[in-house]
Amino acid sequence: MIELDCVALGNSFLAEIKLFEYFVDSNLAGKMVIAVLGVMNCYALTLMWTKHQELKKVITHNARDEKRLNDLPSIYDYDDALFPGEGSPYLKICSRAMDAARTSMQDGKVRMNYVDNAIKRALAEVGERYESKMYWLATIVSGAPFLGLLGTVWGVMDAFGTMDKGGATIEHLAPGVSGALLTTVAALCVAIPIVFAYNGLLGTTRSAMTKLENFASNLSDRIELEKKA
Repeated sequence: MIELDCVALGNSFLAEIKLFEYFVDSNLAGKMVIAVLGVMNCYALTLMWTKHQELKKVITHNARDEKRLNDLPSIYDYDDALFPGEGSPYLKICSRAMDAARTSMQDGKVRMNYVDNAIKRALAEVGERYESKMYWLATIVSGAPFLGLLGTVWGVMDAFGTMDKGGATIEHLAPGVSGALLTTVAALCVAIPIVFAYNGLLGTTRSAMTKLENFASNLSDRIELEKKA
């Protein structure tokens, strides 16, 4: 009984707001804006889901490989062959650092400036991977409201442009204005959920980058200290 009431209430709400009628009443520019917003929304949803899964996978692999690296008696025992399968950013940084350490070693001493430079380059590459395509979400969040506003202004301009044809009554203007305002509503419906998801993904990315930088710093210390020992 409650489910039927909810369905009836939903149908009543949709009938009341008459979204389809507003869409029909909007001009060509308004229809195009709403279509573009629909495409942007679909792309953003796909990108957010893909990014979430990617970050989740990377964080899991990082935690796994950090434990495996800590279990090595010495960081100089590291070898890529010891870590088969899909690697993680931690392994990529460690591999670059150990290659630089072994290449720069002279008389049993490691030139740490080479190691640190190798780690910085690896960090930059991994950071770019973490943040890849995030700018598209930022673009959609900031651009969607302006796109909706453009559609609204254009629609209102068209609606008032018909006043010189003797159609200055509210009954004549209302359909065009309501159709124009629909673009702003659509834009906000696209931008508001995405901004929350974007901030959540951004927070996860920054947290992962902080952990990555801490790992790199600890790795550099370990390379220097264990060789001296």
